[in-house]
Amino acid sequence: MTPDPLMTETTPDKRLQRLVNVVQELSLARNLETVTRIVRTAARELTGADGATFVLRDKDKCFYVDEDAISPLWKGSRFPIETCVSGWTMLNRRSVIIPDIYKDDRIPAEAYRPTFVKSLVMVPIRTMNPIGAIGNYWARYHHATEDEAQILQSLADITAVTLENVQIYSELEERVKHRTAELEIANKQLEAFSYSVSHDLRSPLAGIQGLVQVLQEEYGVLLDKDGKELTDLIEQSVKNMAHLIDNLLVFFTTSKKELRSVEVLMKEMAIEYFNLLRKQEPPERSFEFSISNLPHAYVDVALIKQVWLNLLGNAIKYSRKKAKTVIEVGFLETPADIVYFVKDKGSGFEMAQYDKLFSAFQRLHSDQEFEGNGIGLSLVERIIARYKGRVWAEGVPEEGAAFYFSLPRTLV
Repeated sequence: MTPDPLMTETTPDKRLQRLVNVVQELSLARNLETVTRIVRTAARELTGADGATFVLRDKDKCFYVDEDAISPLWKGSRFPIETCVSGWTMLNRRSVIIPDIYKDDRIPAEAYRPTFVKSLVMVPIRTMNPIGAIGNYWARYHHATEDEAQILQSLADITAVTLENVQIYSELEERVKHRTAELEIANKQLEAFSYSVSHDLRSPLAGIQGLVQVLQEEYGVLLDKDGKELTDLIEQSVKNMAHLIDNLLVFFTTSKKELRSVEVLMKEMAIEYFNLLRKQEPPERSFEFSISNLPHAYVDVALIKQVWLNLLGNAIKYSRKKAKTVIEVGFLETPADIVYFVKDKGSGFEMAQYDKLFSAFQRLHSDQEFEGNGIGLSLVERIIARYKGRVWAEGVPEEGAAFYFSLPRTLV
């Protein structure tokens, strides 16, 4: 018989190094196929055997899952656990060394006659409640040494841990898939709900708005001061509700929107929306606005517009109680990102309440102090997250706030 390339002398040092390499390979294994491929080859190399087999217990059967040998053995076959030597190893929870398979009554000799096997060693995969076995075979009569049996047992022990990890990984992966599927369903339901809210609530709001206008036009002269204040309050509430519906729709659909990135002139956009927001304020209000020469960015125009509108709008709103509204827009650079910021000298906030800042519907100020619905900053965070950037803030009560958002340099 021609010697097999794997039938080489292996020193203890080489065996140990090979075992270390196997441990590293198995640490990356995530499925049974990978484990069996690594183990079958390693089992043969560690002892210079002519063949190796990987067996798993399948209830009352021994399932020969895989093999690496000079000629076919029993890959894919199942045998009653009481009739095979791998079964004996599992049932007795210990290794077995058999120099001559035809002189040992634990071996079903007839099953071995068609094969090349003359000698073998078999070790259990896990000695406590074995889940399988690893076998080495020789085409010549070979009395395996205790060292060979021990190195094979060490491989089996490592394999047992790996198989347990694979099972845990598989269960976790299945849970993630299940949770992901649930989340997708929930998102679809939420999206459907948001569209429903958008359409179903707009009609009655438009009706209320129309009735208020009729009341003001037809019966305005009959209303006293309190009556006019009430109609104005109704009209403002309708506008607030319409604004909330718009924000909800944008918030719920942002993550689904297809990104259409183009080069955006960030400085020009920030100036445009600052001027737009300023026109909505009383003409006598005093402003001091400064802006750096902001780097351009390749982003979705509609989405980045929401970022600037919310950050600049907040700076204007929360500076309302100051004699002068001071706003600064600028940028910082890091090795990985460009960081844009909007700073003001308004009411600021307590850093102890920071956790609420970017949570939807969470507000740090009452409606009596400042109007709002608590969606804006959550929307900003969601938009920037789509570009793998981040949003954060700093604030000091009554001294002002600074809001930052980063974009990767690849987008700038």
